[in-house]
Amino acid sequence: MNPTMRLARRHAAADGSEAERPGNRAGPHWLRYTVGLLCLGGLGFMGVTAVAVVRQANRDDTRAAGAIVVLGAAEYAGRPSPVLRARLDHAYELFQRGLAPLVITTGGAARDPRFTEGGVGRDYLIARGIPDLNLIAETQSEDTAQSAARTATILRANGLQTCLAVSDAYHMFRVKRIFAAEGITVYVSPRPDSIPKTSAARASTALREAFSYLLWLLHL
Repeated sequence: MNPTMRLARRHAAADGSEAERPGNRAGPHWLRYTVGLLCLGGLGFMGVTAVAVVRQANRDDTRAAGAIVVLGAAEYAGRPSPVLRARLDHAYELFQRGLAPLVITTGGAARDPRFTEGGVGRDYLIARGIPDLNLIAETQSEDTAQSAARTATILRANGLQTCLAVSDAYHMFRVKRIFAAEGITVYVSPRPDSIPKTSAARASTALREAFSYLLWLLHL
């Protein structure tokens, strides 16, 4: 290489003309920009949805329907947890008011395969006095989306198109949308005293529900 070419290369390296070409940084720049926009969009979606969760939690559209559907919660060795028991007691009261001729309890097995949330719920309501003929236990679902899909199948098999869903207040935003996606007209009746007591608990519950809803939308 002659001295003139050597000198030209030194100048090129010194002024950065090769290392700083716009094309070299365009890819990473736009990638960071896109990721940033996606993050901002996700945060915005979470915030807006959390507000909607809170608004829905304060609504109760209890009315007559084809069936009362109790969304599952934990059971302990064949006994309903306090949350599940409160949901079941509320469903019992709705049934006694004549708002639906059928009660569907939902939820599969958790750690103990001998019992399911749906089965425990049905047994509890039988013990409270609801006839077995007026009860159906859905015992396979693992989450709200599966509960909605299986409940929709049960409703259609019985010629029904509407249901009155019983769960916790902050769960109702997600319940309404997931059941509606299954083609079911759903009304919601949150169990009494199910809104979290503190501001921190309300905020964390609303955000958790918003995140769960986002995961459902993304089929995750």
